[in-house]
Amino acid sequence: MSRSIIIGTTGIGAALAKRLSRSGSSLHLISRDEGRLAALATELSATYTTADVLKADELETAVLAAGPDVNTLAYCVGSINLKPVGRVTTADVVKDFELNALGALRAVKAALPALKSTTAGHASILLFSTVAVAQGFASHASIAMAKGAVEGLTRSLAAELAPRIRVNCIAPSLTKTSLAAALTSNEATATAIAALHPLQRLGEADDIAALGAFLLSPDAGWMTGQIIGVDGGRSSLRTKG
Repeated sequence: MSRSIIIGTTGIGAALAKRLSRSGSSLHLISRDEGRLAALATELSATYTTADVLKADELETAVLAAGPDVNTLAYCVGSINLKPVGRVTTADVVKDFELNALGALRAVKAALPALKSTTAGHASILLFSTVAVAQGFASHASIAMAKGAVEGLTRSLAAELAPRIRVNCIAPSLTKTSLAAALTSNEATATAIAALHPLQRLGEADDIAALGAFLLSPDAGWMTGQIIGVDGGRSSLRTKG
């Protein structure tokens, strides 16, 4: 049986955990919200450890608590810090970078011995970026910088860890999760943003989780180093001239 670590268990992380559980994977869940984490772990018969990814020691301990049989790792952590560049502070940039990019690197380093020694037949890592890296949106300077680093990390790790460990990244557009509630809870705002997508709707957590589960599975065994948009067409299509 495969053993998966899911870091970040709200929204996309929770949807991914449920998909992996249905496919028979044994799960170790990591989040700072112990109440939500315990409930999801009970639902999925998973083990879990409470940790704040901004605290390096907590994160490493939580990853190691998964045990030695881990063969997949998903770092489903993100932030939406939207400010005009004149209002972006050094503290904003440092926190976004540590949460999104440095946290991902720390998690990978902690899991690496287990991933390298897996006997499950494949090892895979999944990270998350955003459509804003490739497209360039106003007021996204801090988060786009951080997620741009995640894309660079994805490719660097994929090159270094091949052929034993695959590393891929999903770059979603706006998805209806609690993280995005400030943008999606207002119906007029949500409708206006949805209209910017060729598919005319916002993403759902399971839209992203479906690809995530595939990328972590042996079915994606010839894919590594990829940044893939699940974004309703927003990154590449323009339906109006």
